[in-house]
Amino acid sequence: MKKIILAVVPAIFLSLVNCKKSEGGNKEVIESESSETSVENNNGKIDSVSTSSSITEVNGQKTEKTSNIYKATDGTLVKVIFETTPKESTMSIRNNNKTFILKKTGSTANETIYTKEDMTAKVTQDSIHLMQGNNIIELKKTKI
Repeated sequence: MKKIILAVVPAIFLSLVNCKKSEGGNKEVIESESSETSVENNNGKIDSVSTSSSITEVNGQKTEKTSNIYKATDGTLVKVIFETTPKESTMSIRNNNKTFILKKTGSTANETIYTKEDMTAKVTQDSIHLMQGNNIIELKKTKI
């Protein structure tokens, strides 16, 4: 029994001495960087509506995605993503695990029009008017 204790005590002592922590920390860990992102609307002011935007460039082709949360008149929240590529501009509307993708068909000074089959969306700066047959749904940008 004494032989076991004499063998174990030095092993524990050596492991405690060798596991001493240094104040510098692990030099192999890369510290994460944080950045603040603010979304600005067309007039340069910070937008208070929940909006996220990203621009990616692959082989000189820029793609811009803007995501907004809209609220219908019945209180339902809808996620709308606008995507602009060199080939086309689309708008995708997601609600109740369904996504509708509409293509841009025209625009005026105040609104942009997206269509797919019998569905038409007229987008203004802070609202969307969805029309499908006799149904009209109005969506407004919202804060979350």
